[in-house]
Amino acid sequence: MRTSGWIRAAAVAGSAVLALAGCAADIQPRVAAPGPPEKTACDTLTIAVNPWVGYEANVAVVSYLAKSRLNCTVVEKDLTAEESWKQLAAGEVDTILENWGHDDLKKRYVDEERVAVEHGMTGNKGVIGWYVTPWLVEQYPGITSWKNLNDYAYLFRTPTSGGKGVLLGGDPSFVTNDRALIRNLKLDFTVNLTGSEEKLIEAFREAERNRRPAIGYFYAPQWFLTEVNLVHIKLPPYTPGCDADPAKVACDYQPYDLDKIANREFAESGNPAAELIKNFHWTNADQNEVARYLTVDKLSRDEAAKKWLDANPEVWRAWLPPD
Repeated sequence: MRTSGWIRAAAVAGSAVLALAGCAADIQPRVAAPGPPEKTACDTLTIAVNPWVGYEANVAVVSYLAKSRLNCTVVEKDLTAEESWKQLAAGEVDTILENWGHDDLKKRYVDEERVAVEHGMTGNKGVIGWYVTPWLVEQYPGITSWKNLNDYAYLFRTPTSGGKGVLLGGDPSFVTNDRALIRNLKLDFTVNLTGSEEKLIEAFREAERNRRPAIGYFYAPQWFLTEVNLVHIKLPPYTPGCDADPAKVACDYQPYDLDKIANREFAESGNPAAELIKNFHWTNADQNEVARYLTVDKLSRDEAAKKWLDANPEVWRAWLPPD
């Protein structure tokens, strides 16, 4: 009895061990889900600076916070929009703080080469188009429709425009559809680039002050619209794809929700500046206020940023990465 009982007990125990071993063989080790990148020191942050004051306003505020709150060494590089993308892809620039569309560059650098990433919205609404001065609309109400522009082309002629009306442009690096629009809408105009955003603004300012005709390319957000309320001309409405072929464009400019672009390695590095930039989000009015400090009040970027930041702590504190 004792011997057979012991044998039965041993058999049961052995079966249990085998069962447990079988279960153990079925258990796979758990792999932890990837978490956020480990935080690192900021070191050097390189920001592209494109040639319009609204972009400079973004740079002023982000740069000041990066230096004062994250202990970054900030390098600001003056570049055109296209140069910014190329240097960002090459790792020579960490971020573009205000991107207007550029679907072709996104396709190349974000989707195909995967060296850049979309890095959040700025909160700004971008509107590009043709504008005229307010006094001109009061004098000639029909001028706000593109269908009537040829009737008023004579107002914008100059001694060197070859009998055509002059449509003002800004910086040569700005990507525009103006020449194609003039050609495809059969308008009796020619484009004259002023050379910079500042000169374009001054041309509109003098035209309004002296009641001289002026029509040209312009955009929002732009602080100058709070000084002279330029009137947007109605071109044929924008529809998705109507500007797909630059040579055949015959529609208004696309409205934009402006975004930020980052070098992929920088965005995934754990650098606290990458998180600050991703969180950066404000309004057209905010940007215009800082741009006005820079342009009208002639403050430095740091001075303009500090003035705005001191008045709006409830906005920018949410941009900072947690300690």
